[in-house]
Amino acid sequence: MHRTQQEIEVSTMQESTSQATTVARSNTQETGSILVVDDDRIILDSLSEFLRLEGYRVEGATGVREAISILEREKVNVLITDINMPESDGFEMLQILRKRFPDVVVIMITGYGTIESAVEAIKLGAYDYLTKPIIDDEIRLVVERALNQQALVREVHTLRKQLDMRFGLDNVVGHDYMMLKVFDVIEAVAASKVTVLVQGESGTGKSMIARCIHHRSDRKSKPFVEVSCGSLPESLLESELFGHARGSFTGAVADKIGKFKAADGGTIFLDEIATASQALQVKLLRVLQEKQFEPVGSNKTETVDLRVILATNVDLEAEIAAGRFRQDLYYRINVVNIALPALRERISDVELLAKTFLHRYCGQMGKEPLSLTEEAILCLQRYQWPGNVRELENIIERAVVLTKNRAITIDDLPPKLVAESTAAPALGESYQLRSLKEALEDPERRIIEAALKAHGWNRQATSQALDINRTTLYKKMKRYRLDDDPVMQHS
Repeated sequence: MHRTQQEIEVSTMQESTSQATTVARSNTQETGSILVVDDDRIILDSLSEFLRLEGYRVEGATGVREAISILEREKVNVLITDINMPESDGFEMLQILRKRFPDVVVIMITGYGTIESAVEAIKLGAYDYLTKPIIDDEIRLVVERALNQQALVREVHTLRKQLDMRFGLDNVVGHDYMMLKVFDVIEAVAASKVTVLVQGESGTGKSMIARCIHHRSDRKSKPFVEVSCGSLPESLLESELFGHARGSFTGAVADKIGKFKAADGGTIFLDEIATASQALQVKLLRVLQEKQFEPVGSNKTETVDLRVILATNVDLEAEIAAGRFRQDLYYRINVVNIALPALRERISDVELLAKTFLHRYCGQMGKEPLSLTEEAILCLQRYQWPGNVRELENIIERAVVLTKNRAITIDDLPPKLVAESTAAPALGESYQLRSLKEALEDPERRIIEAALKAHGWNRQATSQALDINRTTLYKKMKRYRLDDDPVMQHS
């Protein structure tokens, strides 16, 4: 008596599930959630039962509409779907998943497999493609690998969220008016492709600003490549940026992809751009204008799609006057200019920055939260900070490591800093910086709170009424803790 293909498949599954029952029943812990989609009820039930006995939590659906309904209310790790279904095929299901449920890993199965359909499935984002009859060991292995893939996807998403937290605009600390202007510029340019020039002394945070712009753009899932032009010899910098062909110079034993190609689709950050040679500046000008270049020793023209952010700690106009920097390159890179103030120019941010670093390093070192004494804060505010924010961060980290107290005192600060701060002119009886700051903060807070209440806590309407940027308003609300207002939470 001859059996149909379907009966053979069902029988095979039933035999394998029977063999796996003893082991699976002892393993009650679910290792993943799977959704099986097949219009054939017998195949659907058999495959679902087999996977349940393997220890997975399994849901079943006979069509795309039912599957979408389950996805909307249940967390699914892996979806196994038949391609040929009467309501709509598995390829339509795959397209819906990629748009609405991108974290779900998809395995496609069919009884009529072809190379063309397999290639199409993989191109659309399927993890794997199987043909019927389904072999137990094969589906077991593919599901296990798919779950590992799903775990990797979750890890990537987690890492991206951590990057957003680390390099997001909220992580750039400052409420001085000069920094608020910087925040406004970042907000305005992040979504565009415009070239940005960041200028500021060493240690002011130029690299962080560049990363912040990248992570607020639609390129944030693409590479961010940083190159310190001043740290590389002139002979190697061109090869580092544009790559080289094998044999182009002594030691070039293989083709090398340069930083510009590595950043394709994302952002390249060129720090210390003023150190580039005249010859390299010419090549950079072409890349910025045409997004094309040739690797060293190659005639092949490479084309890239990327955003360029540059930084310098010197006066480029003075470099042009001295004949060390090309004027045409300067005009090309100076499309949007972000000037970062030195820390000594925004003394009102010293306390905020110090407390931010204090909280960070206490957490990293597993220490109980520490505070800063008033004397220590005043000492920090009087210092001139030649190393800017980077120097302040290092000093706070040092203090956290060395202190044995519950608060950072003047004794925990470097003796040189204390000596220079003591030698600095006193603030005077008639002009107390902290008192002025506190006096200005109170009316500003009350004005912003009143404006928010008058506009029903609508940030857009409030920012327009106060004639300030929405990001500036948001920063001030966070500073004065107005974003925690219960009224706003329900607006």
